[in-house]
Amino acid sequence: MIKAVICDDEKAALNIIRHFIEARKLPIEIVGTAENGRDAWNMIQSKKPDLVFMDIHMPYMNGFEIISRMKDCKVIIITAYDSFAYAQRALRLGASDILSKPIDFEQLEQAIVRAVGWNFTGNEVVDTILAYLYEHYPEQIELDALAELTFCTPGHMARLFKKHMGMTIISYVHRIRIENSVRMMEEQKLAIKEAAEAVGYQNLNHFYKYFRMQMGVTPAAWLKQRRGEEGLPEEEQRQE
Repeated sequence: MIKAVICDDEKAALNIIRHFIEARKLPIEIVGTAENGRDAWNMIQSKKPDLVFMDIHMPYMNGFEIISRMKDCKVIIITAYDSFAYAQRALRLGASDILSKPIDFEQLEQAIVRAVGWNFTGNEVVDTILAYLYEHYPEQIELDALAELTFCTPGHMARLFKKHMGMTIISYVHRIRIENSVRMMEEQKLAIKEAAEAVGYQNLNHFYKYFRMQMGVTPAAWLKQRRGEEGLPEEEQRQE
């Protein structure tokens, strides 16, 4: 379940976002709301949400000040000020998206999808599984535990997931892991072995197998394309 906080000094905006999430049965738990910047910052520190809906103009502390202090959290800016300068500043600070009031449900859903990194299927069981996988993908995924989480039999759960996602749950776990390994090697400059371990592969051969299946090349070849031969550690050049 994705934990979210809504920070806006307009109660109508708070209620609209909450209503949308509840009506669509999205796997998002609203763990708190705040109507001023000071309370918003305190709540973010205490609740440690995965996603924050943030107004820019609030009493005591504005949204930009709060975002500049935040770490490891996705932010969707909600504002009544349709300003290109605001949008630029928000994106520079790391906001995932910026939406103008009045809130449009379709645009809100698209912003949430971009922020969390995956699309909602409209099926509560599958969406719950997806939320769990994106949060726990580096760990060992037990199908029995997922079945307990969704109150389904393992067989029914597996069939639902494949119907909506076009692949098995385990195949999807490998997909998430490889996508995140690519991001870690690109953005954090992790070495191949470091990225493999970070996303849950203790066996480097398994990592190479699933990386090549998804990316079409080995991790070393992919790194060479991105960084060039001179950017590869010697051991990774040999692995190619």
